[in-house]
Amino acid sequence: KNLILQGPPGTGKTFIAKRLAYAMMGFKDSTKIEMIQFHQSYAYEDFIQGYRPTSDGKFHLQNGLFYEFCLRARRDPKQKYFFIIDEINRGNLSKIFGELMMLIEHDKRGKDFGIKLTYSGFEGEKFYIPENLFIIGTMNTADRSLAIVDYALRRRFVFVDVKPAFNHTGFEGLLKTNNVPDLLIKKIRERMEILNSTIAGDDNLRKWFTIGHSYFCTPVKNPGNEWYQQVIMNEIGPLLREYWIDDEDKAEENIKKLLRD
Repeated sequence: KNLILQGPPGTGKTFIAKRLAYAMMGFKDSTKIEMIQFHQSYAYEDFIQGYRPTSDGKFHLQNGLFYEFCLRARRDPKQKYFFIIDEINRGNLSKIFGELMMLIEHDKRGKDFGIKLTYSGFEGEKFYIPENLFIIGTMNTADRSLAIVDYALRRRFVFVDVKPAFNHTGFEGLLKTNNVPDLLIKKIRERMEILNSTIAGDDNLRKWFTIGHSYFCTPVKNPGNEWYQQVIMNEIGPLLREYWIDDEDKAEENIKKLLRD
């Protein structure tokens, strides 16, 4: 019921989340998927329920995105619904989920486990998460600005590692579909594998900071060497300088290895 796809940048976690939802549905239907992105200002009132100002200067109780999505899923119990939370570790999870920390457990779904919410009042009906609702989160493991995921929440999710796939046959097939020359495909795969080995062997980085394959997956008009160099200089290079912010020489050395003829 609850899954988090975790991995370094560029491994296609958000892309996989949607494809996984469609695969579990058995067909493609975006109306049964809701996607949001957590950030540091995201709160319980945005997610579940809260009072919001009106145009006449008053306040009214408004349901959050997750609350409304649960109602949609309840009205259609025979279909599977998927709530995707991008960058789930960017939010204050205990603050956002509140009392729903218990209800999201896979064995606490359904009407029998309903509870009153913070803004329900004494006469308010009990809220529950339907059994046909699935939660998929994505987590960038290379973001050092984030705190460790709340342990209470961590035990309620299954964590799946999403790794760079430069050696996967599907990656090669996609590049060929995008008209990338065979020699350039070989160069991308070999050089990115060497770079990721260097990153994984660094005691301050390790495997969670490796570079993903999606930097090279977007179709372009002229997928030649100039395109490759632009990806390195404009996207991967700045990331490496951030990784080795205290060792500028090491960052530049690895960027030059990627750019050499």
